[in-house]
Parts: sequence; structure tokens; C-alpha cells
Amino acid sequence: MTIRLSFAYPRPIGIDVGGFQQHPDWPKIGPSLLIASCLILAIHTARWPARSPDSTASDVELDREIDHAVHVAGRVLARLVAKEPSIFPDKKRPWYVANDDDVPK
Repeated sequence: MTIRLSFAYPRPIGIDVGGFQQHPDWPKIGPSLLIASCLILAIHTARWPARSPDSTASDVELDREIDHAVHVAGRVLARLVAKEPSIFPDKKRPWYVANDDDVPK
């Protein structure tokens, strides 16, 4: 048995959809940022010596590398979204136009 729920978003009275704008779908891009950050971190720390579980000596250095990896991945993602938005999932958002009948004169 399948139950489908659909929620209709009411359209404002006196306003018609004039068209749609394409915008990046940020909730779908989030996992890409996470994966990119992890890959950058893995590459930067690949040659580090193994640590014992009770060692906290290089936690500060690891935190610095994590911050750097997130920063680099964020900059790359921002540049790609600005220059090539078509390679990311996008969402259509309507823009509205007021009807002449409903505008007071």
C-alpha cells in the first residue's frame, strides 16, 4: 500500500507566475562539499605517521588541516557555481507578476 501526500502551495491572490528562474539546489550540493573536503583532507594527511589512539599532540594540526580542506572545497564549489551553474542540480523557482485587475488605481 502506497500513500502519497502532496502539499499544494497556495498562489498569492492577484499574482500570476511570470516565469521561472534556475537556482542551484543547495541541499543537494551539500554532500558534494562534504566529499570534496574529505578528499582534500585525505590527500593532505596521507603521509602523516600513524598516531596512537591516546595521542593528542597533533590534534591542533589536524584541526588546522580540516579547516583548510573545508575552506579550499568551499572556494572551489563557489567558483564552480558562479562560472558553471549548469553542472550542479538546480531548482526552478517561480517569479510572479501582479494582475492589472487587482492593482488599485
